[in-house]
Amino acid sequence: MKLLSLSTVGFLNGVLAIPYSEYILAPTSRTLYPVSVHSSNGSVSNAESLFGSSGNAIFQGDSATAYDFGKNIAGLVTLTIGSISDSDQYIGVTFSESSLWVSNASCDATADAGKDETLWFKVTGPGQYTAPRDKERGGFRYMTLVHNTTGSVEVTAAEIHFTPMPHWEDDAIANYSGYFHTDDELLNRIWYAGAYTNQMCTIDPTHGDALVHIRVINSSVSDATNVTWYYNYTITNGKSALVDGAKRDRLVWAGDMSIAVPGVVVSTNDVVSIENSLDSLFDVQNQTTGQLPYAGEPFPSTLSFTYHLYTLIGVADMFLYTGDLDYLSSHWDQYKLALNFSLSFIDDSGMMNVTSPADWLRFGMGGHNIEANSILYYTINQAITLAEALEDTEVVSSWQNTAETIKSAANALLWNETAGMYIDNETTTLMPQDGNSWAVVSNLTLNSSQAEAISFNLAQRWTPYGAPAPEAADAISPFISGFELQTHFLAGNVSAALGLMRLQWGFMLDDPRMTNSTFIEGYSTTGELHYAPYLNDARISHAHGWATGPTSSLTMYVAGVQIVSAGGKTWRIAPALGDLKFADAGFSTSLGFYSAKTQINDSGFEIDFEAPAGTTGEAKFPVLSCTGSILMHEVNGQCEDVLLEVTEANVDGIAVANVPGGQWTVKATCA
Repeated sequence: MKLLSLSTVGFLNGVLAIPYSEYILAPTSRTLYPVSVHSSNGSVSNAESLFGSSGNAIFQGDSATAYDFGKNIAGLVTLTIGSISDSDQYIGVTFSESSLWVSNASCDATADAGKDETLWFKVTGPGQYTAPRDKERGGFRYMTLVHNTTGSVEVTAAEIHFTPMPHWEDDAIANYSGYFHTDDELLNRIWYAGAYTNQMCTIDPTHGDALVHIRVINSSVSDATNVTWYYNYTITNGKSALVDGAKRDRLVWAGDMSIAVPGVVVSTNDVVSIENSLDSLFDVQNQTTGQLPYAGEPFPSTLSFTYHLYTLIGVADMFLYTGDLDYLSSHWDQYKLALNFSLSFIDDSGMMNVTSPADWLRFGMGGHNIEANSILYYTINQAITLAEALEDTEVVSSWQNTAETIKSAANALLWNETAGMYIDNETTTLMPQDGNSWAVVSNLTLNSSQAEAISFNLAQRWTPYGAPAPEAADAISPFISGFELQTHFLAGNVSAALGLMRLQWGFMLDDPRMTNSTFIEGYSTTGELHYAPYLNDARISHAHGWATGPTSSLTMYVAGVQIVSAGGKTWRIAPALGDLKFADAGFSTSLGFYSAKTQINDSGFEIDFEAPAGTTGEAKFPVLSCTGSILMHEVNGQCEDVLLEVTEANVDGIAVANVPGGQWTVKATCA
């Protein structure tokens, strides 16, 4: 059973009460049935009867009905058959995440070309027919039942056994340890759709790898039809794994985890799945060179400078959110070997020279690339923190000098003062979304003016469907846009961050071609569901963890609940509501529960926040539009009140340091 902090939940009439549970998309039972009919053709009677466990839908001759589950789900199908006209009957099943690919001829796709084959059941008599375990479908909202022979078949039930979050009890999948709420319904729905997307991407590791035709069926194969599909490769140890996408690739990709992991922490705190996935990458590290894989097994061996570093970021994130020194120690030697591998590519420019194009499927990766060097700079600074935690500080001064050199060289070589952005590398004028976002996230920028300029200029490029990534042709990348969100918050541009969420993630959530429940891997600046790195639109994943950036950003920046060190030993409460009037969020780590609820009113603001005893943090307050006072009071009387006199209106940065953990109320009033 998943354990929850009792501070986050309560019991109402003996029933577990989770805040804002009405937004949670995860099912409360693993047995699911369709909720509506999407479309039907041929002779199908009583199609609507399959919305429950006792129906009598009769398929006669060539006929099909597409059923809608109302949201993206995953799992194994079981058909219960009643009467049949004879023993030579077949019922087929096709699956699709998007309404674009609903078909009675094929599923959507997992390969680089073609469509996935129909799952056929030979029906010889009444009874239950369950798909083989490797034929669970990792993501679908729509399921079509197809009858293609003469005669008839009565289907009395079409149920799905929901397979994500396999290590959680069947009745506990919706028992979140974190929550979020504001006075903006769209933002609330976006937070919970992100949380659910990450749950969809948490799978049984013995049923991983959707890329069974990799480098065999590729985009040049024009006649790929009825492509075989199955999930039967063991990708990690343990009982669960966090993968990139629910339908595809069902592999461990460290870059994707860099966005997904914080979102997992603030919603379900499912750190065991994160740990299993990270471990699988270290299991195949080159023990001589230190090179880490582009993706987990069985993906072909490929060098990616950025994804190599993302694995190291994953270790630092695990320590940040858990404070688990034993886990950190277990990988420390491998971590240092991997970092030295990256450092060995620093040339006379003072920057890393990238010699492999592999990244997040962007184009033109190479040379003294701003994204890759920003990520390296960020990783080195994380490494310094980890070394200090382990008291292994011999290399710290060297790492500090290297980081300073990278920062200086990147700004001298790649910053375009006129444009107010970084160029991709010194051989191009392209100003990428990824590198400019990462420069701010990593603090590679030299001053706040640079960060503000980047934020402003990124926002100027938005299309009606979101933020473009010109380094990937006409792509909109929810992955890189997750870092752009952080960029806007870090630059103090809250209005841009909220605007991008409403624009881009609002489109992803509410467009009728989407699942309206999980977030897509990528699409076009025109709003078409075409992703530039792929020629086969049907293979795009509609439940991809790298697209869940708002879930963590809303908690950490809008509600302002931030973990600063080792499992929350130190923390920061810094709500930044922008045009919102109310924000409420909380989540747990191994140390306890952290939360903040902020209400903005005409006379000031009120904040209730909580952090575990034995921890300390900083409380940073919203701007007060008047002179007045801010009163901090610890509810349990563990500390004296703190009174701040505000003698000037609209002053940013009013904060109190060294605040002990406890339950605090803050009230700001105008004079």
